[in-house]
Amino acid sequence: MRGTRSPIALAGFDPVAYHLDNGLAPGLPEHELTHDGAVWRFASAANRDAFLDAPALYEPRFAGFDASAVAAGHAVDADPRRYAVIDNELFFFRTEESRRRFLAEAPLREQARANWPAVARQVAR
Repeated sequence: MRGTRSPIALAGFDPVAYHLDNGLAPGLPEHELTHDGAVWRFASAANRDAFLDAPALYEPRFAGFDASAVAAGHAVDADPRRYAVIDNELFFFRTEESRRRFLAEAPLREQARANWPAVARQVAR
């Protein structure tokens, strides 16, 4: 979720906006909050408040790592401009190819979920 060089989550993009019609939207410093050690920015106060009400709904799956890589058992940084919302869950990808593959191959979702605990332990080291 957070870049390795910055405490700002999702490179400053609004996590709530991904779930709305407008999709990708930059967050603004005046609508930011700190949650779980990261600074989250939002395009509006309403989006910030929605996140506060249900952060688990808006946080990306697999801590924002490339979902296809997690399915393969690896933690790979993702690009917050490459995303998909599937069944109200937010996933990120490093490349457009990994995004296309994850969308086309539904079993990858379950494989990523199964692999995530082990991948998360690798990241935490």
